[in-house]
Amino acid sequence: MKINNQDFLQIGEVAKKLGVTTRTIRYYEEIGLMSHPKRLDAGIRVYTKDDIKRLKFILKLKELGISLKEMLELAQVYEIHKTPEKIIPKLIEILDNHISKIDSKITKLASLRSDIINYRIRVLNETKEHAKEGEE
Repeated sequence: MKINNQDFLQIGEVAKKLGVTTRTIRYYEEIGLMSHPKRLDAGIRVYTKDDIKRLKFILKLKELGISLKEMLELAQVYEIHKTPEKIIPKLIEILDNHISKIDSKITKLASLRSDIINYRIRVLNETKEHAKEGEE
């Protein structure tokens, strides 16, 4: 739909386009991740290309495992400065922290994997020993 020569999409269209529910979009607005959209006289929410771009960004961060708290921190920086130059350092800090957490989890999982393999070997060896004892 066009209003004042600008393209807008209604909430259902945005949800379908991005593969989310309308409830998800409303929730992001409620908690402050997205600004409240323009509304038509009938109260219908309409979204601009910038709104959709911001929602795509939020969904990408979610896909990467970034927490809502961290996303809200970014949103606050954005609302204050409105420039990528101010947001990028905070985003990099959040991503670096997330990478560090993932590296720690990978280390723990690798250790767990090693423990499981060693235990499996021990169980097999003990089973073979018991089988030999039973033959004697």
